[in-house]
Amino acid sequence: MGLVLCLFVLPITALAQERYMIGYAGFAGFQASMWAVKDLGMLKKHGLDGEVVMIPGTTRQIQALVGNSIHFAHLDAVGTIRAIIGGADIVMVGSSLNKFPFSFVTQKDIRKPTDLVGKKIGIVGFGGGNDLAVTLLLKEWNVPRQSVNVLQAGGAANRLVALSARALDATVLSYPEISEARRMGMNIMSDLNELKSGDYPMSVVAVRRSFLAQNRNDVKRFLMAYAEGTYQFKTDKEKGISVYKRRLKQDNVKALEETYQYFAPKFAFPIRISHDGMRNTLDMLVSDNPKVDTNLSRYIDESILDELEKEGFFKKLAGK
Repeated sequence: MGLVLCLFVLPITALAQERYMIGYAGFAGFQASMWAVKDLGMLKKHGLDGEVVMIPGTTRQIQALVGNSIHFAHLDAVGTIRAIIGGADIVMVGSSLNKFPFSFVTQKDIRKPTDLVGKKIGIVGFGGGNDLAVTLLLKEWNVPRQSVNVLQAGGAANRLVALSARALDATVLSYPEISEARRMGMNIMSDLNELKSGDYPMSVVAVRRSFLAQNRNDVKRFLMAYAEGTYQFKTDKEKGISVYKRRLKQDNVKALEETYQYFAPKFAFPIRISHDGMRNTLDMLVSDNPKVDTNLSRYIDESILDELEKEGFFKKLAGK
């Protein structure tokens, strides 16, 4: 009886409010938009209760998303597209980063692409953004992928340690790990932003299509929080560095500054998914499997972003 009375005296909003679990893939600086939704109070501002949780790599996040362990995921495009092709009920609804945020880092005695033949290149895992970046870079350098050893080697911190121990010969890293690699005397061989095919949706928000259909208003509020968090991070250096300081557990002011200066200009606003980047990704997949569906609507749903654009939400945020 007491439980029944307690339920009756609770406000309706308290009963209706669901706590959403929001995934991010690791501790690289390009996760900032997903951290900002929580750390800058954007979820609360837009009427959502949620927590951000680290689930390393795109593949594991997709498993968590499909398994209903998380409601929103922060993924890269290629892993998400492959999952959708494989039948996963997921869709991309927004993006805060449409460029590869990596540099290709090698042992100091590796100075040119041909030096990579027979060497070990570490990535987070097969099928994700790291993997695609290495594939495209080797292609531009005319180095056959089968002539190198690409290994799954875990997160950036693990790969940096493996480089220092010479267990890896090369890897792709982002800030702040790039700064540490420089201090260790590693060779920064290439900035992947300079790839001819450099447009790539690296940080996309994905949800289950069924979740979007049943909770459209909450997905809209989440995208509002994500957009505002991205905009504040991008335009307010003090807030941006505070997010990095908390999430990267970093007190080195110079490293925080370098990381912020590298990423802030690269974040997208409005939070649109690059169609050119999607086509770059699909073109690569088609070369392996000509039957791949290249219709973008199979993979992305921008109807909520269109709605927000029409309502003037992005202009209002930017003070226009």
